[in-house]
Amino acid sequence: MTVQPHIRISQAGKVFSSGDREVVALEDINLSIASGEFICLLGPSGCGKSTLLNAVAGFSLPTTGEILVDGNPVQSPGPDRGMVFQEYALFPWMTVEKNIAFGLEIQKQPKAQIKEKVDALLKMLNLQDFRDRYPKDLSGGMRQRVAIARVLALDSPIMLMDDPFGALDSLTRRNLQDELLRIWMEFKKTIIFVTHSIEESIYLADRIVVMTYRPGTIKKDVSVTMPHPRDPSSAEFNDLKKELSLLVMEEQSRHHQEEIKTPAAD
Repeated sequence: MTVQPHIRISQAGKVFSSGDREVVALEDINLSIASGEFICLLGPSGCGKSTLLNAVAGFSLPTTGEILVDGNPVQSPGPDRGMVFQEYALFPWMTVEKNIAFGLEIQKQPKAQIKEKVDALLKMLNLQDFRDRYPKDLSGGMRQRVAIARVLALDSPIMLMDDPFGALDSLTRRNLQDELLRIWMEFKKTIIFVTHSIEESIYLADRIVVMTYRPGTIKKDVSVTMPHPRDPSSAEFNDLKKELSLLVMEEQSRHHQEEIKTPAAD
């Protein structure tokens, strides 16, 4: 019996109009993702990683091909797909508690149920002491914890993450990577995670999808079989890092040659 992929991307392409010309951001993307998989999209700026993520989210649909979630075409954003952005995307006028509760209140869930969920998430992400703080009073790492908590509150089976740790210092980044892995293992989410970091992709993912510079296509789909937690100093980790570095540097070289000619795709 064949198990239906949680997410299936079939011959997806995306073309943007720029003045009197067209820019092909994505071309012939084919990717099947099983329920509970952790996928990293890796590649240089301009390869369409964020464009592909936004297509799966339903924010910007593909020009050609289709994206299916549980066999149903993606036509718009939906509660089955939670998005975490690099910029945190929190409401500055709301406290931490209110930011996490916002989506549940929109869904008109009972107040007691909302409080129970929010309290549990505050505890899980070590935010109990910050529940009455506003985003401006939080560090970048704390803000990203709140953004993750808000997605978890809605219990979306799919988490889409657009380079969420890219602006953080290395220690905070590693702490949040470990936090995300713990959440993924506990809640069995399907995760698509955009990153520019080769080491981050190896540390986190089941599979690393290396994308080509414009037009964005899949250069290589690499399985990562190392058990968690992974040791970045191990020989296996560094062998894979070398392999991926060569793949990405080939595309980075193309990027440098063409970046002046056309605007970036992501």
